Amino acid sequence: MTAAALHNATKRFGDTVAVADATLEVADGEFVVLLGPTGAGKTTTLRLFAGLETPEEGRVTIAGEDVTRLGPAERDVAFVFQQYSLYPHLTVYENLAFPLKAPGRASGGRRVSADAIRRRVTEIAELLRIESKLGNRVTALSGGEMQRVSIGRALVREPNLFLMDEPLSSLDAKLREDLRVELKRIQRDLGATILYVTHDQLEAMTLADRIGVLASGRLVQVDTPRAVYETPADVYAAQRLGSPQINLVPPGTLAIGGTPAGAATVGVRPEDVVLHKGAANGTGVTGQILTIEHFGVETIALVEIAGRHVHALVGPRADFAHGTAVVASVRPGAALYFDSAGVRLS
Repeated sequence: MTAAALHNATKRFGDTVAVADATLEVADGEFVVLLGPTGAGKTTTLRLFAGLETPEEGRVTIAGEDVTRLGPAERDVAFVFQQYSLYPHLTVYENLAFPLKAPGRASGGRRVSADAIRRRVTEIAELLRIESKLGNRVTALSGGEMQRVSIGRALVREPNLFLMDEPLSSLDAKLREDLRVELKRIQRDLGATILYVTHDQLEAMTLADRIGVLASGRLVQVDTPRAVYETPADVYAAQRLGSPQINLVPPGTLAIGGTPAGAATVGVRPEDVVLHKGAANGTGVTGQILTIEHFGVETIALVEIAGRHVHALVGPRADFAHGTAVVASVRPGAALYFDSAGVRLS
């Protein structure tokens, strides 16, 4: 069942098209991530679902109902912002309970009893592992704890759709990792439907059931993380996932046979570039190691081949160093081909 959807939605700000003819469905219980750089249209797309923006063209539906002209308070959604949006003078318990104390659409306009509020707040606090902080003022919490409370304020309401706008981006790397794991666990435990915005490819890959890749307001590709990574729709989508980025070189640079007609660019992921010492034997090309970066379980080599720079993922104990002459080849079937417009050739 579709929990929420955009139908050919377009949003403009003056002469700028922020969202262009976007169609996106979010299934019930699905975690969809919108991925793209600043200015791609991610937040505007989220705001269209929230009712904070109205499309000039197209429709927005939630639970099958056309809500295009309804305001935020009339839609059964909960928004989690990048900043915490908490009441600093209230305790954690009071912040979590606040959305339940006023009658709203999610509760059918009825007030929730004090006992029901207590049960729900306790349940969410335990889920977020902040039950020991319920009596604390939020100003006494760490950044990670405050963001858990912010997420909890959305979770207590049980809306049809959760909208999350880069909620982890202001945290340090370790906290982001911890909360990323927690957020996915919570989403699965609750069966929650989430539309999540990020520019961080690691968040997108680890959280999403499906990723929507955005470029200048256009949805370039919507698919599973694996499909976007392995079969990107175009060069832009290919570059959004993978670190280091995909190698993009002219045909013939890596001596790959069977290049299809119309191919202007060949894409090869670093893990599909194979390096060895010795003379070229017809299946590879010669190159020279420029740099070696060791990251514990993996090592990344930057190789110069025919005046081009190519990244290769090699074993952590590979015997390569700056200046080493190598032969580079590509794993069979691993190359991706793109035409002159950057569209992948099937």
